[in-house]
Amino acid sequence: MGLFNRKSDSAISTVSAATVDPALATLTGTYQIDPAHSSIGFTVRHAMVTNVRGTFASHEGTLQLDGNEPHGSVATIDIDIASVDTDVTDRDKNLRSGDFFDAERFPRMSFRSTEAEQTGDDKYRITGELTIKDVTRRLSIDLEFQDSATDVYGNERVGFERSTTRKQPTSARRY
Repeated sequence: MGLFNRKSDSAISTVSAATVDPALATLTGTYQIDPAHSSIGFTVRHAMVTNVRGTFASHEGTLQLDGNEPHGSVATIDIDIASVDTDVTDRDKNLRSGDFFDAERFPRMSFRSTEAEQTGDDKYRITGELTIKDVTRRLSIDLEFQDSATDVYGNERVGFERSTTRKQPTSARRY
């Protein structure tokens, strides 16, 4: 689950479309990913017999949420490649090497949204460009609005659950 937060300093907006969740409509503003309550993980098929799971511990991002007009929302995420962690030290070193991510030459993975859409009552899709090394591909991320709250420090928090799947093409291309 991803948790975003912002200082509670923006005015509450009014709902302009009946299909927009009123709880989301009041949350228009700029949010930062809360790394302590968010994770970026992956699962990849290994040797065609098992899955390998991992995470990227260091990441940052911004969500410019337009709760009244969700298609106007914009997301950016930057991930520190060296923070890859699969719980196997040798595998992590290999993933950071030039054989895979080449973290020395390409230290960051990035996502920049190009469009957003509401796909259901609490469901949204952010589409954009994912760049790994020097290769950029189009990627869609499905989001489900979880809820929002104001924490004890006055920060507005909003939660989204998200996932994406990229099927490997028949002729596999490595990043």
